[in-house]
Amino acid sequence: MCGIVGLFLKNERLQPELGGHLSRMLATMSARGPDSAGIAVYGSGADDLIKLTLRAADPAADGDLAGKLAAAIEAGVDLIRRSNHVVLTIPKHRRAPALTWLAQHAPDIDVVSAGSRMEIYKEVGLPERVANRFSISAMRGTHGIGHTRMATESAVTTEGAHPFSTGDDQCLVHNGSLSNHNAVRRNLRREGLVFETENDSEVAAGYLTWRMREGDSLKEALTSSLDALDGFFTFVVGTRDGFAVLRDPVACKPAVLAESDDYVAFGSEFRALAVLPGIDKARVFEPEPATVYAWERR
Repeated sequence: MCGIVGLFLKNERLQPELGGHLSRMLATMSARGPDSAGIAVYGSGADDLIKLTLRAADPAADGDLAGKLAAAIEAGVDLIRRSNHVVLTIPKHRRAPALTWLAQHAPDIDVVSAGSRMEIYKEVGLPERVANRFSISAMRGTHGIGHTRMATESAVTTEGAHPFSTGDDQCLVHNGSLSNHNAVRRNLRREGLVFETENDSEVAAGYLTWRMREGDSLKEALTSSLDALDGFFTFVVGTRDGFAVLRDPVACKPAVLAESDDYVAFGSEFRALAVLPGIDKARVFEPEPATVYAWERR
């Protein structure tokens, strides 16, 4: 029993309010999972740059990270610090040497995500506290997804918190449980994917990454997951240009969508959507089982 939210803005005037809306939506889901929380925000970016979101257990552990990394990769490095997370923006073509240097010289710093537009922030604690810790309400962007977790099958750790990201600008949040994730994980490792946890949700994210790497669209990858992933689930997926929703064929987990001229919003329960402006004018509906719903920027 976890809580999921997602918000895709159609109206550009609402972009400065994205973080605030996501934070309020997720806070309403606290009763569904008080153990840990996380939010992915898709903001501005450039095709020739990549953002690396990093996490250090000790907020002071990174020291002069930007300066040291810039010298090592011989390129400019922009650093933004938010609590124990930092976002490094570097030239995309220097990504490989940057990751190699981080692994060798900063092994206590975890890479949470990578992408031209995506930043992920997650930590142990109630959603409201996690959002406040990283000042999510001040963030602007086009879309984002969030998750609050009840750790029923694994320890309460930051590593186990959602969203999970296994590909550039791609992440997934999941409510439910997969029964065959260990077998799928073994197969995906043979395909070169790397997993940081034993969480079944990371396997779902990895499966989509692999299918899209093989040439599937997001919609095609999600459709194929209905056969490949056994269990009960609701997935909300974020990509560089949009987000998508999929429920298992039985639709075991609760899910509500709302669409208006200004936005598309998802929540595990309607109360997550009730905090949005103009919700009384939106079309509110329950997504059908085994059906992919997707929206992208034009």
